[in-house]
Amino acid sequence: MISDDKKEEVRAAADIVEVVSDYVKLKKSGSGFSGLCPYHDEKTPSFHVTPRLGIFKCFGCGESGDVLKFVMDQDGVGFTEAIRQLAERYGVFIPEEEEGLNDERSQHKEGIYHALKFAGVYFYRNLIENPEAQKARDYLEKRGYSNAVIKKFGLGYAPGGGEDLLKAAKGAGIDEKYLHDADLIKPSQRSDGFYDTFRNRLMFPIFSPTGKVIAFAGRVLGNEKTAKYINSAQTQVYNKSEVVYGVNFARNEIRKNKEVILVEGYTDVITLNTNGIANVVASSGTSLTPGQMKVLHRYGEKIIMIYDSDDAGQNAMKRGIDIALSEGMEVELLELPENQDPDSFVKQFGKESFTDLKNQDSKDFVDFLMLKAEEEGRLEKPVELKKVIEEILRSIAHIPDSIQRQVYVQHLHTRTQKWRRGSDRDLYEELDKIRADVLQEEKRAQRRNQRQLEQPYRPKPMDNSESDPRPVPEPVNNPVRTVKKPHYEKELIRLMISYGRKMVEYVCSFTNEKLFEDEELQIFYKDILQRYMDEEEISVNAYSGREEPFPKLVGDVMLERYTASDRHHEKVGLKYEKDKDPFKSAKSVMRTLELHFYHRKRAELAEKLKSSDDDERRMIIRKQSDIQAKITYREKTDADDLYPDAESKDENGNQRSAFEYKMKHERDE
Repeated sequence: MISDDKKEEVRAAADIVEVVSDYVKLKKSGSGFSGLCPYHDEKTPSFHVTPRLGIFKCFGCGESGDVLKFVMDQDGVGFTEAIRQLAERYGVFIPEEEEGLNDERSQHKEGIYHALKFAGVYFYRNLIENPEAQKARDYLEKRGYSNAVIKKFGLGYAPGGGEDLLKAAKGAGIDEKYLHDADLIKPSQRSDGFYDTFRNRLMFPIFSPTGKVIAFAGRVLGNEKTAKYINSAQTQVYNKSEVVYGVNFARNEIRKNKEVILVEGYTDVITLNTNGIANVVASSGTSLTPGQMKVLHRYGEKIIMIYDSDDAGQNAMKRGIDIALSEGMEVELLELPENQDPDSFVKQFGKESFTDLKNQDSKDFVDFLMLKAEEEGRLEKPVELKKVIEEILRSIAHIPDSIQRQVYVQHLHTRTQKWRRGSDRDLYEELDKIRADVLQEEKRAQRRNQRQLEQPYRPKPMDNSESDPRPVPEPVNNPVRTVKKPHYEKELIRLMISYGRKMVEYVCSFTNEKLFEDEELQIFYKDILQRYMDEEEISVNAYSGREEPFPKLVGDVMLERYTASDRHHEKVGLKYEKDKDPFKSAKSVMRTLELHFYHRKRAELAEKLKSSDDDERRMIIRKQSDIQAKITYREKTDADDLYPDAESKDENGNQRSAFEYKMKHERDE
């Protein structure tokens, strides 16, 4: 385990303002900083960071904590990984020791991150060393990319063998499960094995804002009849709708310039960055999404979009305008000279020419859309003119700020007077109608997003029957969703049937069946207790041979979805053990069980209070106060101090059991 001294050293070294600024655009506010909360949607900043105390607090949703909690929440990692991540960032040495993580989801995420990091290094080394990668090296040399650029952006090459990465990763002790759930390998349709997802391609790693490899894009190098680019599928660590390529390199420059340049291609980002234009990102091979725009808005207020002049590029541009405006960003557009893209323009004319062109020719979205319509001859045709005005009003309708909407309506009014010769009243009336439609669309989109968020993450199956990473829908003939059993209740049952009578005796000295929320687990608990009193065997085997639902419940509480790689154990010489001290584990679980029980009771009393008379109200308030005191005591007290140790010594120094189960009528009232 990482020592307490090291944990405090990391906390002291980490700059909470700097770390939070990776996710939240902070502004100085008194002795601290404030910004829009990353834990919930809000329009007015209620999220505050106090660097003197090293803490954050949202007065809107109540979330609070230190720099470690923030990293755990935002990156979806466990406590130990958060410490290691910050230690690496701030130069604190952490020895490679065994990590005692119990959160299987966090543990699995870290396994995926490790697989992706390994793949990134593997692809890079192949690009540099593998003779097969000569065509990739030639391609990059032709583009003018030096070794320093290749290394900075982690470019690589995926060999064409079919199982090269798979074999190398397994040789390094990486479990196939992590490779599969990182979308680095896919199940074979011809056999029971797997094959590499990326083969014979130039590789572009995609990074999180903090610089962790989370996905890849692979570019074909020849004239093969296949997709020019393939990207990693959605995974537990990669949500493509919330990722922009290059943000890890660009975020500080975006803050400095207060603007972000959005381009279409990976090489556009690399070339501009290499030539000193660092506030540039691309949308990772996808259409621009609200999630991506929210990420960009963390760092800057203004976005300059550069899209190709073809139909696809222009359509993407129009969708991007509305998304950026909805996020509250200032939007400008830049059209490069014919047959030029950002990569070719900067290589031919240099940084200064690009900057001058951007400053002089960038136009706000109203002027840009009017110019495009004029070039297409649409403004001279009454029917088309009406459509152009409605299209621009629809974009204006996405702006959340009412004053800003008024400013742009006046701007549109001025720009169209030549053709309309009317007042602005008609524009405002039409805007109101469109605005109502837009708000309805946004509400429907929010409901869809909420339903998606409520779907549990399900890793892709490791057979060849299905490879879709999206959540699996419920069967049509089974509309009732199965409620997930509380993990802490399952954990307590697991400890009891794993360690038998001594554990049952210990646990039942401090708990009872009423603490359980899940009915099946409550029945399981009562049955264990009955078998204890009847002096019958209590074990996994005993319950596996019982009638239903016990065998199913045993599988539920005992089954480990993910296990650590045996090859990894051999490599590092350490093995993760779930219960180094099972009684200490029991203390922690019992504390959690009691806390959830009292939280449920507090909620029940709050409901009763709504319909109570004066006498009942006073009684309920007293009960609420008592329950709150119990919650506070358990929240502030370490589990090890809440319950005595499992064994103590008698007056003769002999070990004896400190606890005996008493029937209800035998207990002190």
